[in-house]
Amino acid sequence: MNGMSARRTIKGLFRKALEGVDPRRRVAEALARPSLGRALAEARRVGVFACGKAAAGMVLGLPRKLRRGALVVLPNGYPAKGLAGCQVLFSAHPEPDSSSMRAARRAIEFFDHFSREDAIVCLVSGGTSSLLALPRSGVTLASKRAAVRRLMRSGASIVEINRLRKKLSAVKGGRLGQRTRARLVTLVLSDVPGDDPALVGSGPTIRGGSRDITLVIGSNRIGLEAAALAASESGLQPRVLRRWLSGEAREQGARFARQARLLDPGEALLAGGETAVTISGRRFDGRGGRNLEFALGAANGLDGVEDVAILSAGSDGVDGSSRAAGAVVDGRSLTRARQLGLDPARALDRHDTEPFFDSLGDLVVPGPTGTNVCDWAFALRRPR
Repeated sequence: MNGMSARRTIKGLFRKALEGVDPRRRVAEALARPSLGRALAEARRVGVFACGKAAAGMVLGLPRKLRRGALVVLPNGYPAKGLAGCQVLFSAHPEPDSSSMRAARRAIEFFDHFSREDAIVCLVSGGTSSLLALPRSGVTLASKRAAVRRLMRSGASIVEINRLRKKLSAVKGGRLGQRTRARLVTLVLSDVPGDDPALVGSGPTIRGGSRDITLVIGSNRIGLEAAALAASESGLQPRVLRRWLSGEAREQGARFARQARLLDPGEALLAGGETAVTISGRRFDGRGGRNLEFALGAANGLDGVEDVAILSAGSDGVDGSSRAAGAVVDGRSLTRARQLGLDPARALDRHDTEPFFDSLGDLVVPGPTGTNVCDWAFALRRPR
């Protein structure tokens, strides 16, 4: 395995991780459970509400007869192929706007339409917090956005951010679910550490009802397990980190590179989580995201180590303001950058990492993947 084949292999692990959290398959497998089948069979009517980056794929995991009349909320620009017969709304992400408020009001109307004898299948994935936004009484959308933006720029975790969103919202924290007496069957594709369904998308349908059913059907860990299996099948020895990646992206990338340097030939290191990028008070118009800053931090830590490759990428296929999911680096990345006159320190300082990796040809650009379980970082040391 040479440098190019190591890069192909590590990109292959990313694809296998994505396959492991395919929303269509995860929903179909969940509905095969007897408990869910009974709950839906007992209902007079069954409605479907889906919201988030994985909403389209999750709906396609349902039987066709259940999809008719489903209310589906997707990010602007996401494909809606296969959703004929559904009510499809598009709203804003990563920051809510008036379209997010319209989607929230339409969701309230939808939930109001069902009674105690009915059931609503709720398909919730990451991105819901922005797509479905209705500030509580006394809070404006502008003030809510400003509060969340300040917290995000401070480097806060997704858990801290979603807790604030719930506090300021009229639909999050189970408040949407409280608008109906119907039984709620909530299937969650988790993008939070610990996979608490009340934190995914700020938990709009997690109201604590005694008849409700809530299942986490996909997670970052499931994707890691799929990547580990693929690594074993390709002859590598996988090591899966249990620690959730968090903290400043560039620093965590450098730390991950130090761990990767300790790998034996033929070993792979697999980790998942969500790091953060702290934006200073200065204004920047750079393109990038946390995975690209993680990758550049890792490149700094790998400089000169030519038999190790690292990939950092977001499962949703889009990293921050860039068009990429992330990037692949190795011990020659900075040497190649210097030959092209690129300045990694400047790219990090200006949060302008997409052009840096684009010049190197090292971007990972799958486009929107239709799923969302946070990020993965993979490393491998080539076998001798």
